[in-house]
Amino acid sequence: IYSCDFCLNRRHSRERVFIHILPFLGRNQPEKLANGILLTVNYRIMAVEKVELVNSDQILLVKLRNPLGTSSDYVGSWSQDSSEWNKVSPEEKHKLVYRHLGDGEFWMNYQDFVKTFTSLEVVNLDTETSKDEPTLRTKIPWHMKLCHGHWHRGVSAGGCRNNTDTFHTNPQYQLILPDTQELLISLNQHTVLEPKVIGFTLYQLPKSPVETLGRSFFKKNKSLVNSQYSNSRQISMKCDLDQGGYVLLPTTFEPGQETSFTLRVYSTKLIKLKLLDCVPAAVKPAIMKAPPSFDSKVSSYETIFLQLADEHRSVNVFELQELLEACLPNDYVKSCATLEVCRQMVLTLDKVGNGRLKFTDYKNLMCSLKYWQTTFKNYTKGTAGILRAERLKEALLDIGFQLNTESLSLLVLRYMRKDGTLRFGDFVCCILQLSMAFATFERKDPLQNGYIKLNLSETPFTISQLF
Repeated sequence: IYSCDFCLNRRHSRERVFIHILPFLGRNQPEKLANGILLTVNYRIMAVEKVELVNSDQILLVKLRNPLGTSSDYVGSWSQDSSEWNKVSPEEKHKLVYRHLGDGEFWMNYQDFVKTFTSLEVVNLDTETSKDEPTLRTKIPWHMKLCHGHWHRGVSAGGCRNNTDTFHTNPQYQLILPDTQELLISLNQHTVLEPKVIGFTLYQLPKSPVETLGRSFFKKNKSLVNSQYSNSRQISMKCDLDQGGYVLLPTTFEPGQETSFTLRVYSTKLIKLKLLDCVPAAVKPAIMKAPPSFDSKVSSYETIFLQLADEHRSVNVFELQELLEACLPNDYVKSCATLEVCRQMVLTLDKVGNGRLKFTDYKNLMCSLKYWQTTFKNYTKGTAGILRAERLKEALLDIGFQLNTESLSLLVLRYMRKDGTLRFGDFVCCILQLSMAFATFERKDPLQNGYIKLNLSETPFTISQLF
């Protein structure tokens, strides 16, 4: 929104912008002002002309259009039949074509215009939308790149750059400019009833990344462009950028706020815009094989295991839960001794498909739990054994899983608690779920093509393992 004086004095280029104007809305005002201006209609500026009068004075006139009307309702000064036109020479009248205006068009004195209207909206038209505007068909339109995104709590709602620990989790868009040019960046939020305070930040890249940038990059580098933050539906900003690569982060002001958004980048020349994200991968085994030295640490539990085991020396889900409750050292670790977690453990470690685990599987599980607990503690210092969802991605990477935003969102949606955190049992569930998902995918993709084919009979079981 710009002031009337600012927009008219700046004389925005018609080849790239449209200007809509909003009449002043006062309390207890009628739907139509005394001069015929309708309060509920967005008028359009068609021209601004400096007119010379017969007495050699000059006056500034604004040509407006009511897009809803077939004829002008304006009856103020300089309307079509007003006496003010007698002050204008025939040559000036002919140049202004004041007798043959288009539907809904009329002229208004600039001073009356400023008194009647208080704000203007500048609308930038891309290649497609400018085709519907006759006056722009011969002009050079903007090129537009559009991306839809979402700020997801615990995943991609990191807040503004004041939040140094979570800012890097926001969606990151790589922007490549082949030439120096002017850009218009526009961010729209889809929340209407309770709009969030939104904005965006732009950084210059020393080289083109293929994956998202980490926390350290944004702590070491200064931002190049920063928009204002507002709870408006749309935030936009023009900037001149040199040739090169940039990363653009749309954010809410406060972390943890969820809503969808649309990001548009208008350019005078073709550019590239894409979301930076990594490819999901299991970079190292998450379930460890217990070394011989670990036998002495679990030997005391072997007696309890054999007491609960069947004749084949194996335990089922319920017996595993009882075993873990007896063997795990404290409540902190016992959070993974729930029936749900035990079911996940059996599904992940059972290679035969009979729903039972042998003592070797149990030793590997206990060894893995110890390693997972150490990693979990590294990311929960000072939080009394509680992992913030924003740190889940880094913790899982240490375990051996590289996740993209979509995969991480599914895990957070499933395991994050109401307060935005995960307990150790939730963390173990994430690891087991991912272990089973990657193992299932690799088994179905022996040639490592990156995709699998399922028939109808395989679909329900395979989908349950993947998700």
